[in-house]
Amino acid sequence: MLRTHTCGELRKTHSGKKVALCGWVEAHRVQGKLSFILLKDRYGITQIFVNPSLTKEFPHISNDSVIKVIGEVKARPENQIKKDMDTGEIELSADNIEILNKAEEIPLDPKTSSEETRLKYRYLDLRSKNMQRNLILRHKVINSIHRFLDEKNFLNIETPILAKSTPEGARDYLVPSRKFPKKFYALPQSPQIFKQLLMVSGYDKYYQIARCMRDEDLRSDRQPEFTQLDMEMSFVEEEDIYDLCEELMKAIFKEVLNIDLKLPFQRLTYEESIKKYKTDKPNLSKSKDDFQFLWVTDFPLFEYKEEEKRYVSEHHPFTAPKNEHINLIEKSPEKVMSTSYDLVLNGFEMGSGSIRINTPDLQKKIFKALKISDAEAEEKFGYLLDSMKYGAPPMGGIALGLDRLTALMAGEESIREMIAFPKNKDAKDLMLDSPSEVSKEQLKELGIK
Repeated sequence: MLRTHTCGELRKTHSGKKVALCGWVEAHRVQGKLSFILLKDRYGITQIFVNPSLTKEFPHISNDSVIKVIGEVKARPENQIKKDMDTGEIELSADNIEILNKAEEIPLDPKTSSEETRLKYRYLDLRSKNMQRNLILRHKVINSIHRFLDEKNFLNIETPILAKSTPEGARDYLVPSRKFPKKFYALPQSPQIFKQLLMVSGYDKYYQIARCMRDEDLRSDRQPEFTQLDMEMSFVEEEDIYDLCEELMKAIFKEVLNIDLKLPFQRLTYEESIKKYKTDKPNLSKSKDDFQFLWVTDFPLFEYKEEEKRYVSEHHPFTAPKNEHINLIEKSPEKVMSTSYDLVLNGFEMGSGSIRINTPDLQKKIFKALKISDAEAEEKFGYLLDSMKYGAPPMGGIALGLDRLTALMAGEESIREMIAFPKNKDAKDLMLDSPSEVSKEQLKELGIK
């Protein structure tokens, strides 16, 4: 290793030790024959004392240059301790400085530059304390999820990225197949079907930190590719999902923010929420640090689309209706209520889930109500319908948006502040200049003119 310690690690107990630090120059201050360097990495900042001979050799080191410093750790006198720095009780007296990479003037200031500039130079923006804080928070949330669900006997199982285009829902991102001209894969909008198939396969507790892609218009809380915590369980009812998610949120907020959430979360039916708050995502918080979770339950199973002259799924077509409403599907679909639920936090939908359909007859009845023909259902979902014939258990689950959850936890308005390399509001990657054109040779290989 080029370094023995990080820039946030050294303390008074290290006094007298010879160490090596590597990092970026935060500032280089020259005072006559002496100079001082603030050296930073993601762990913190250490002040370097540069003696006259080294100052003469390095009269000025540009900010953000990468350097290596070897020297002795010196304890500061009590009256010189910098209490605003974790390493404030020491400084490093440099014996040797090596410039590993001299930096040119940085083309942005994370505090004053526009979002467009920040996204264009994202690799520089990520050096900012705020972005480091956000990504570390996100990391801690994901670690907390893994620990919690492992203790609950969940299995972390990956599902395919190259999948099949299906009707209903948002627009798919399509990937042309070179081996099968004029045929396409679709990037998954969610692992929904795969996790239902895993329940059929006997993996009764599944989860995944899943990447999902949807070709939809963007807002501050939307991205074309996003991350969700996807979970599914067999032999459960709605109350089991509520209990699990509430325990999980309590564990995450305690571990990451040291906040004790009150359980159980409040509940409103969809009808109550609309009547009282005029929305199905009410904000019950009194202040982006008062975290008020809410379950919104009993959504309609169908929504009528006037422009399409048909009913569509309020959530997705695999959501089970309430048992007592099954006989209304054909005659009065607008009256059918679902076994679905949304988890809302401070006015934002954190997640959505339901108890699933697990019999082919009921699934076909739902497809018929949605005006999905038998032929189309067989083409798009034949494997799912077949699986239901071979012992599909009762199942239910939920998907929680990690980008939104961590943004609220960090006090950020946009989920872009929680994603290392996000797209802008027009779904462009300004750093990569993507999407971009490809060569005629590539298109020819794919059979595309």
